[in-house]
Amino acid sequence: MVTVSSWLRSPCPALVVDAVGAVHGMNDAARTLFPEQVLPPDLRHGESVHVADRSYAAHRVDNEDGSVTWWLLDETDLLLERDRAALLARMSSELMTSLNPERCMNVVAELAAEHLADEAVVIAPPSGNGHPVTRCLRGGTPTYELQRVDVEEVVGLSEALRGFPPVPSRWIDPAAAPGWLAQDVVSIVVTPLPGHGVPAGALILIRRDKQFTEAEEAFARLFASRAGVAISAASLFTQQASITERLTRDLLPPVLHRYEHVELAGRYRASGDTERVGGDFYDVHELPDDQLFVLFGDVCGKGLDAAVQTGRVRTAVHALLQVVTDHDQVLHALNQALLTTDESRFITTVVGTISPEAGGLRVRLTSGGHLPPLVVRTNGEVEAARNKGTLVGILPKILTETDEVVLAPGDSLLLYTDGITEAHGGPLGDEEFGEDRLHRALTACGGMPAEALVEHVHMLASQWVGGGEHDDMAVVAITAPRRRPS
Repeated sequence: MVTVSSWLRSPCPALVVDAVGAVHGMNDAARTLFPEQVLPPDLRHGESVHVADRSYAAHRVDNEDGSVTWWLLDETDLLLERDRAALLARMSSELMTSLNPERCMNVVAELAAEHLADEAVVIAPPSGNGHPVTRCLRGGTPTYELQRVDVEEVVGLSEALRGFPPVPSRWIDPAAAPGWLAQDVVSIVVTPLPGHGVPAGALILIRRDKQFTEAEEAFARLFASRAGVAISAASLFTQQASITERLTRDLLPPVLHRYEHVELAGRYRASGDTERVGGDFYDVHELPDDQLFVLFGDVCGKGLDAAVQTGRVRTAVHALLQVVTDHDQVLHALNQALLTTDESRFITTVVGTISPEAGGLRVRLTSGGHLPPLVVRTNGEVEAARNKGTLVGILPKILTETDEVVLAPGDSLLLYTDGITEAHGGPLGDEEFGEDRLHRALTACGGMPAEALVEHVHMLASQWVGGGEHDDMAVVAITAPRRRPS
């Protein structure tokens, strides 16, 4: 039971109202809140009432004499913390949906302008020719651009952008703020955006009508810490994705094109649908006298490890060709290089030198344990090149065999990996595509341009596999151009 003395001494505002709504008594806390002793007109049990920029939850207690005691419980700080928790949850949810730094900066600026300031500016560390900057006015749309700004003009900004050692928020004299940052404002706070061991940038909060309080600045630091983690994660992901793309591009076979005397075309498909690189490879190098050196092969295994080995092979051959172009010497040197490399994988390969001659092409081929290339004549005849050899990178010495193929105008030489012939598929999904099926398919390809030939073979193998598993697939066509009418 609440005694008269206890409710009068309570720090919680309390008012006693009679049956007609007249105020009969107040404690000291209520008199401070309602100096004119006027009851708020919208007072209802269980609902909130706003008085002097604060919010109170009204609770009614009926007394025996018919009067009512109203207790007003200050819930301002509770509601503020609830709103702030909701803001942090909303920001985390929106930032989790993107690993794009620009998108993250826009989200942070927009939420900060909506809940913390009249305007928010997010500045990231320098990138290229300037600083990525996002601005947003309350109720507006964030704008992102790369700007050349002098961060030394803003006190604490350069320190915040460096990220280490950690620095506190800085209150900026609005009169000292440069024009590019803000004009006609009354309060500016610069808060660092701490990231995962790397600086994510700085959040600048701007107000035009009132100062920031210490409590607001403290929450801004908490807001900035969540934002900084998300922005830095997005930046790191973007950097890693860029590095991965650059490395992947170097591991992929090159795009082949038509030379003056030779048509070249290639197709490549990695074993996994989500992978871009694998263990099949090909490369073309220009030699003197309009000659071309072709490297084609297959690394034992598949996936990233095999792709790394293809990069080593292609780099090694490129270096060897600066001093020697003889097939046997290139393959023997490559064999020694692979044997002396830790965690190396053996390969099958075929190298060829293409020489233009009157009426067509002469191709000299040397095999390092690879499948014999196929010659496709314009009349549909298909024949295999006569060269064999041992695997490269597994024995101290290798045996090689060289063959020469003459291509008349319209004839093609097809290089392919076992991913084509060993592709499992068909009606039951367990039958190899096989060399016989490839030979029969090529009889209908006489006279095809190089681009059409490789596309046709690649399409047949892909259709045979369907959605099943397969090894890396690579195919290259070397075609003697048809004579143009004079």
